[in-house]
Amino acid sequence: MSDGGARPGPAGPGGSVVGVGIDVVDVTRFLLALDRAPRLRERLFTEAERDLPPNSLAARFAAKEAIAKALGSPGGMRWHDCTVHRVVGGPPRVEITGTVAEVADRLGVTHWHLSISHDAGIASAIAIASGNGA
Repeated sequence: MSDGGARPGPAGPGGSVVGVGIDVVDVTRFLLALDRAPRLRERLFTEAERDLPPNSLAARFAAKEAIAKALGSPGGMRWHDCTVHRVVGGPPRVEITGTVAEVADRLGVTHWHLSISHDAGIASAIAIASGNGA
């Protein structure tokens, strides 16, 4: 259950901090990589994310990297097992399934706090995984 929903815990909604991740992406370099490898877009992004504007794609990539780092960057996680949804008037929502959800559940993650931004050719994201810290 790590889809952005909150469960009350000792440190408020979501409990205590389980992990923190941050990532920064050079948007131009990222877009060049997408142009060089046409299938990369399909490998990195879910159908819900694929048609976003270039800056938003770079920010989603940074978010997925930050989420992986918050989980300790274990190998074997699949890109499609994490989707970052835009929420009008609110913070982005993290939806995880499969390999990413398995790692999050093992670590006791019950809630995600995510901030993404892009400006001046840079996309960035910070992810905080919180929960009961199993």
